[in-house]
Amino acid sequence: MRLTKAIISLSFIFGLVACSESSQALKASQSDVAAYQGAKNGFVDKNWTPGDKTSWENQLRVRAQIQDEYTRSK
Repeated sequence: MRLTKAIISLSFIFGLVACSESSQALKASQSDVAAYQGAKNGFVDKNWTPGDKTSWENQLRVRAQIQDEYTRSK
């Protein structure tokens, strides 16, 4: 009897938790600007000028070369 009540109450609690899932829609704080337009934080590279698409592409190219193990092992 006690086990049955525990199982029923746990099922009820799990059911409530499953129904309380938060929305996964985009929040209003996220912007729809292009990536090269810039970020408003301190994690941007020194050699990159926000808003300059050419410098953005150059930075991506440099990053890809750094991560390539074949070019690093030479």
